Amino acid sequence: MKAFMDRDFLLDSSVAKELYEKYADMEKIPVLDYHCHINPREIYEDRRFKNITEVWLGGDHYKWRQMRTNGVEEKYITGDAPDREKFGKWAETLPGLIGNPLYHWSHLELKYYFGYEGNLNPDTAEEVWNLCNEKLSEDDFTVRNLIRRSNVRLICTTDDPVDSLEWHEKIKEDKSFDVQVLPAWRPDKINNIEKPEFREYIARLSEVSGVEIKDMESLEEAIENRLDHFEDHGCRVSDHALPYVMYVPAGEEETEKILEKALKGEAVSNDESLKYKTAMMLFLAGEYNKRDWVMQLHYGCKRDNNTLMYEKLGPDTGFDCILNGAPSSELADFLNALSAKDSIPKTIIYSLNPNDDQAIGSVIGCFQGGGVRSRIQQGSAWWFNDHFTGMTNQMKSLANLSVLGNFIGMLTDSRSFLSYTRHDYFRRILCALVGGWVERGEYPYDEKLLMNIIKGISYNNAVEYFGFDLEKI
Repeated sequence: MKAFMDRDFLLDSSVAKELYEKYADMEKIPVLDYHCHINPREIYEDRRFKNITEVWLGGDHYKWRQMRTNGVEEKYITGDAPDREKFGKWAETLPGLIGNPLYHWSHLELKYYFGYEGNLNPDTAEEVWNLCNEKLSEDDFTVRNLIRRSNVRLICTTDDPVDSLEWHEKIKEDKSFDVQVLPAWRPDKINNIEKPEFREYIARLSEVSGVEIKDMESLEEAIENRLDHFEDHGCRVSDHALPYVMYVPAGEEETEKILEKALKGEAVSNDESLKYKTAMMLFLAGEYNKRDWVMQLHYGCKRDNNTLMYEKLGPDTGFDCILNGAPSSELADFLNALSAKDSIPKTIIYSLNPNDDQAIGSVIGCFQGGGVRSRIQQGSAWWFNDHFTGMTNQMKSLANLSVLGNFIGMLTDSRSFLSYTRHDYFRRILCALVGGWVERGEYPYDEKLLMNIIKGISYNNAVEYFGFDLEKI
């Protein structure tokens, strides 16, 4: 029997262990976090956390879902219960999560950051609480030092087009912190024409851009203004949260009338919304291509399903689910429309539905080229899929249908500064997968080839793909 989560955790062959130790260990191969939701202000201010609950459970809707499932009352999750009691409820929940990635992530974090080798449960909760809080009081556990300890070289936050990006400016000016922190463009509110707050948001966009928005031409001018602002701050990445990638084309005159209705505060139909979003996505993708930005498309999520809890807590609190039925035909038609104008940007496609893996793998093969290795990427297993099975299946599907060796690998997609061990988890799964192929004679034991694959997927491919000012390892 193997020891619990020891040095060889998930590495089930001699080749897997060798690949991990030489080419994937986070202490040797750094992290490029090209998509996350951490707050740049907290980085600039070098936030300190009062206790483990604040850094571990604050904002983590992954944990909140499981605590609710375990019968924990909401006051111990998002409510006003004391932090020690909230931590105790998580300690009660964790032992039942056998097979759940949260069990692994939690213990990787305890081990990597706090040096705790045991397992968290109600009997050990007081010991872990005291150990972690003692560590968090030390200078090594400020936000910036947690990032440094995680061997992170670059972070892309998630930022709205109307954001001033003042905290990014301040971080860049502070020469004492050598990790790049760049904005990523997240224009969902520009797209969401069906939302009641759309008109108010466009007024805000008009204000910050200095462009009076009254039609599609002026809206596009305002967007270009903000794209320039983001580019001036080092942005090279966009991100879109969509139910699916839609393609419902309409003429310019019809699109103008749809926008005109929305700007008057009139409701738009679902069909009108799809036509506007199609036009806007085509425009934005063309702008990204001009600027050599990467476009990320996250889809396949049905959000805010529990209306009662949404009204109490708002979005991103653990009430989202997988949306099935994303039409690959419309994804292909969208990319084809861009291809016809030679305006496909480098694009990463993520679906929350694992059943979409093969569809994505087949669609992206239709639009590669332009002298870029895997110009259209399938993104890593996302959200409800970033576990052993989901990551393994995503990489197997990508290997079957595309060029796995070009894959840009893991992203954090988290609000927590302790989440970088997810990269370690991913890299162990990667090494186990590749090591297994080598052990079974399905790929040669060629050290140079294997080094390039593991280092590439762990770090180097993303450096090259995004064009960040970083050296390969």
